Amino acid sequence: MIKLTEMKKGAEGKVVSVVGDPRFVSRITSIGLTPGCKLSMIKNEKNRPILVYSRDTMIALNRKDCSNIEMEVCI
Repeated sequence: MIKLTEMKKGAEGKVVSVVGDPRFVSRITSIGLTPGCKLSMIKNEKNRPILVYSRDTMIALNRKDCSNIEMEVCI
């Protein structure tokens, strides 16, 4: 397992867990990033928000938030 911030551009993976305070977990799961959800990394540049594609939606996420999302990379 790796953190979402560690995924490379073009990689695909599955959300394993979302860790954090209840407010954070509620916010992330409400936009559709739930355990088992598949996503594709669109953009991951240093000091910039992370851009992912999941459930037919493009989502921009704060880098700090992404460090609380654990992923399983699909090959």
